[in-house]
Amino acid sequence: MKYLVLIGDGMSDLPLKELKGKTPLEAARTPNMDHLAQHGVCGWVNNVPKGMTPGSDVAAMSIFGYDPKNYYTGRGPLEAASLGVKLNKDEIAFRCNLVSVKDGKMHDFTANHISTKEADKILKLLNSKIGSKEIKFHTGLSYRHLLVMKEGVGDSELGAKGLKTTPPHDITGKKIGKYLPQGKGKEVLLKLMNESEVILHQMKTKATLIWPWGQGKLLPMKKLKEKYGLKGAVITAVHLLKGIGKILGMKVINVPGATGYLDTNYKGKAEYAIRALKDNDIVFVHVEAPDEAGHEGDVKKKIRAIEDFDRLVVGTILSWVKGSKACLPVRQGQRVKVLVLPDHPTPISLKTHTSDAVPFVIWGREEISEDKKGREGIKGYNEKEIGKAKLRVKNGYELLSYLLSA
Repeated sequence: MKYLVLIGDGMSDLPLKELKGKTPLEAARTPNMDHLAQHGVCGWVNNVPKGMTPGSDVAAMSIFGYDPKNYYTGRGPLEAASLGVKLNKDEIAFRCNLVSVKDGKMHDFTANHISTKEADKILKLLNSKIGSKEIKFHTGLSYRHLLVMKEGVGDSELGAKGLKTTPPHDITGKKIGKYLPQGKGKEVLLKLMNESEVILHQMKTKATLIWPWGQGKLLPMKKLKEKYGLKGAVITAVHLLKGIGKILGMKVINVPGATGYLDTNYKGKAEYAIRALKDNDIVFVHVEAPDEAGHEGDVKKKIRAIEDFDRLVVGTILSWVKGSKACLPVRQGQRVKVLVLPDHPTPISLKTHTSDAVPFVIWGREEISEDKKGREGIKGYNEKEIGKAKLRVKNGYELLSYLLSA
């Protein structure tokens, strides 16, 4: 058996007045996901444990089959793993955004989706001006970067615990004052942010400030092969998920043209996933675009991202599983199961993540076990239709085991 897990980041949403009470998933044209829902096993899953921040890091860890309550300390260590940055026991890793602040408000948490080339120049200058042996900046992708600091640096004794930071995508359009770092070690971060503002002001760039958040230290995790007996691969443009993949011993596959935005190479991700099944038991395919549109509060972009995900990712894979001979990597007669789901909702009206349950569907060309199938008369893949499903998976990390047994 081979498995494909297709993650449409932030696809799930709330009903919108501009869509006459429909969600973007309901309004979007999604014939391929609808087909899976009509012929597969549908249900709801909670990927964010109660009391935890509904970030993609927490939710993705659940989707990969690991309980975030046992392994999650922050987003930074996961991104460090992706970039190949090894953390010492006395080092703390932060996700470090390049952002645009105007009139004291978070104008754009992506700095206008700054290019990686331009961002790299900025990060190198920051290292030369305000970096040190204890403070280092590492270039990531577009606006997403890494800051690694020695624990205890500065007079304030920086620590991973007792320090509160806020994801910049949670405060779009809001005054940043009350969302600046708080608690133990805040002084050293505020100093870096202030110094970065001066440096960036002298450059011709839309980035006005660095924004460190998601701090943590790496905890050991069992490899996917050891825990589930599966050889796996992950396809994503986001360093966060690449980092989780590397930590779990999975192959990270880089697809040309994968950007983490609406212009990403959707079809390429699907084609690379199909080929990856030759040497792997399970392949996780992550698409960031719906989440980005949700953070921007742009309903048209979100619908477009969902439709592109359906047509170019799900559709490409569905056509192949149903009989295409192109790129056939598995031996004749071998079964393939497909799981489609968001990691968390990113409602247009809120412009940020929520910890609510999300709809999922498991489908295979061969019949899923009859005792697993529902008989709810589900006609499509959206919140309203999947709402008919009786299946509920309370703990997101248990869904992978359910997929393997379906």
